[in-house]
Amino acid sequence: MPCGRPAEPGSRHLPGTVELVSHPVVLEHREPAWARNLRRNRLKIAIAIAAIEGLLVVAGAVPWWAVVVLAAGALAAYLAFGREHSRADVRGVSWVAAVSQLLVVLVPIAVVLATALAVVVVVLLAVAALVVLLRERL
Repeated sequence: MPCGRPAEPGSRHLPGTVELVSHPVVLEHREPAWARNLRRNRLKIAIAIAAIEGLLVVAGAVPWWAVVVLAAGALAAYLAFGREHSRADVRGVSWVAAVSQLLVVLVPIAVVLATALAVVVVVLLAVAALVVLLRERL
């Protein structure tokens, strides 16, 4: 709706409000377009990086202790200078690095939990099969 035109009947944009100019994307001065895209997609990027690194950890190509050291370093770098840095791109890249590395640390824990759950399911199925077989016998 262009400025100056009254709101149409039933419109959710009321006259005299700023609903039309409110936008969830905050533009910082002199921020490059790629930095805005990074901020907008940073969680997706961190999850993608963590997924790739997680596969490498599960495959044994990267030792888990190295992932823990990288996660500690990335988190320390983000907290020390990345979080309060004046440039938005440095803040974004350091956030993505810290989050992705912390997610990778959780991958071996998730594998252990999934393995334990699979063992429990197999045991329950074996018990159920044993009960069915014993009931037939009696």
